[in-house]
Amino acid sequence: MDKFIDVLSSELKLSKINVKSVLDLIEQGNTIPFIARYRKEMTGNLSDIVLRDLNDRYEMLKNLEKKREDILRIIGEQGNLSDELKAELEKAQTVTELEDLYRPFRPKRRTRATIAMEKGLLPLAEALYTAEKDDAVIMALALDYIDIERGVSNALEAIAGAQDIVAEWISDLAVLRKNVRDFIFSRGLIGSEETEPNPTYKMYAEYSEAIKTIPPHRILAINRGENEKMLKVKLKWLKEDLDSLVLNHIPNPAHSSYFDVAILDGLHRLMEPSLEREIRAALTDLAEEKAIKVFGLNLRQLLLQAPIKGKTVIGYDPAYRTGCKMAVMDESGKLLDYVTIYPTAPHHQTEKAAEVLVSWIKKFKVDLIAIGNGTASRESEQFVVDTLKKAGLEIPYAIVSEAGASVYSASKLAQEEYPDLDVSIRGAVSIGARLVDPLAELVKIEPKAIGVGQYQHDVNQKRLDEVLTGVVEDAVNSVGVDVNTASWPLLSYVAGINKTLAKNIVLFRQENGGFKKRAQLLKVPRFGKAAFEQAAGFLRVPGSDEILDQTGVHPESYKATEALLLQLNLNKKTLKTEGMKTLEESEIKTLASILEIGEPTLRDIISELKKPGRDPRESYPQPTLRTDVLTIEDLTVGMVLTGTVRNVTDFGAFVDIGIKNDGLVHISELSQKFIKDPHQAVSVGDIVQVKVIGIDLVRHKTSLSIKQA
Repeated sequence: MDKFIDVLSSELKLSKINVKSVLDLIEQGNTIPFIARYRKEMTGNLSDIVLRDLNDRYEMLKNLEKKREDILRIIGEQGNLSDELKAELEKAQTVTELEDLYRPFRPKRRTRATIAMEKGLLPLAEALYTAEKDDAVIMALALDYIDIERGVSNALEAIAGAQDIVAEWISDLAVLRKNVRDFIFSRGLIGSEETEPNPTYKMYAEYSEAIKTIPPHRILAINRGENEKMLKVKLKWLKEDLDSLVLNHIPNPAHSSYFDVAILDGLHRLMEPSLEREIRAALTDLAEEKAIKVFGLNLRQLLLQAPIKGKTVIGYDPAYRTGCKMAVMDESGKLLDYVTIYPTAPHHQTEKAAEVLVSWIKKFKVDLIAIGNGTASRESEQFVVDTLKKAGLEIPYAIVSEAGASVYSASKLAQEEYPDLDVSIRGAVSIGARLVDPLAELVKIEPKAIGVGQYQHDVNQKRLDEVLTGVVEDAVNSVGVDVNTASWPLLSYVAGINKTLAKNIVLFRQENGGFKKRAQLLKVPRFGKAAFEQAAGFLRVPGSDEILDQTGVHPESYKATEALLLQLNLNKKTLKTEGMKTLEESEIKTLASILEIGEPTLRDIISELKKPGRDPRESYPQPTLRTDVLTIEDLTVGMVLTGTVRNVTDFGAFVDIGIKNDGLVHISELSQKFIKDPHQAVSVGDIVQVKVIGIDLVRHKTSLSIKQA
């Protein structure tokens, strides 16, 4: 582990002491959320995002070291491990460098070179490669290798075989491969052409761009076109310049044309195709990693959107032929009733559907309607608005993303939660619930099904799952969980708790009438001290007599917290109603010294005591609630509207302004100053002012600007 500290510290620009502390904590089995929240003194107050980046790079370095050890062992067993080669392998900093050095010793399939060696042409190849001999001398030497039985009929065949051997040697030279790779990366182009016309890939029909500058999303776009057989993709470079580079790298004093031919054959036939595949793979890896990171950022913001608690909500799942499903839930999320209505085509039972909607609003005292954004969403929105106006009801509504709702509806979990409900009704329940508490509902869905990324089906699925799972864990633990109401899927994302333990917690509270205090968690089967240490601070017990059980203060800090309250003459019993005053910096430093507690931990305790049991999402922007419907025909260029950011990509942000399709704010219209990444300006869930700068009625596309608004 120690050998990685310098590398990690340098790459991530972190203190060596903090890096070592983090690695020690990870190796001891601590979770990232726990380290981020409760070991700030040891980490230098690093965020969960930085800690995950550090952990990811640490795993990569460990894998690199294992690969190095394997290669050293294999070459050593072959008897080919010279001191010079060993030093080169130990110096290698990347998998690519290791692979280049290992390449000559890797077991090969039967190639033109191995066939030539079988014919006894290895000495001729060595003479061609090492000796300063002109063509006439090589030809004379080749006469000695004519062997009809081995398939060498004449001197030219002998030379050709020797050239095949030399070509393979050339293609395996580590330094040369690096130089050629660098040349292609720095001076090459990546291009595509269509194999058949397709509007989706119109911009890539005759496309070319420098490899070193192509943005990640375009890599993924042309990859998809290639996979769908719509595009043919090729790397291009100036052949003459590369030939010159390679020939100059391996000087031939005797100017043997046979040697030059072998060099260029090794370059064109063996090295170039290999490096092209390698470079394409490297570009794809970088693009996928960026896409996954963007997905993670968007998912984090979506999960941390402000909840709308204490409201009776109708979840409305739009449809045509099968009818629109409605489910009504009370302030606690309990399902009160459900029904299917048919206000849309082909049924057009508008009046009957309106009667049901109005009667529900009055009967259940509905505060809010959540309408899914899928098929028939805008027709349903129009129906709801018209019905409310006609009935004289001022009930706001919100358009809610349906992404993943169908996945949840058909899942085993949904069957467990609502065994008596039809799959379609479960979708309406999910739509309503995700408006009330996005985090609690969205954790029930596979993260990659939530749909706030680009090309999520094209990237490495294992890596995508790893990153998104980490994002969900960090979101859940940053908010905290009510141990008496949380579903087991939500509990399973709490630090130190797996699915089995989460289900045990739910079973325990069912059998024992809920938890009265945090310490009871230790009575849950398989909930040991290690799990308690990791999880306790993130599990809230709102009804506990111990007010600290209702906060994010970890039980290990209870004594210090009580000492703090004593110093400030505060009473725990009145703390929830009175809170505590804001302390000056000097007071915090003094108290930290008196209480023998780190300042970061003390600040967190003070923050929790100011408003015990608070939900940190309360300070975030509330979802956009609407009372009237808007269509693209209602828009005019220059109009300024309020919208919600639904997705952020490499090239801009999609904003819901209340029409059928989200409008696009191109990256150039996001900010007054130049930005490289749209996330520098906006996040998913942001409420923004936008100006309409372009309307395409044919393609139903709207161009928006934030900087002009």
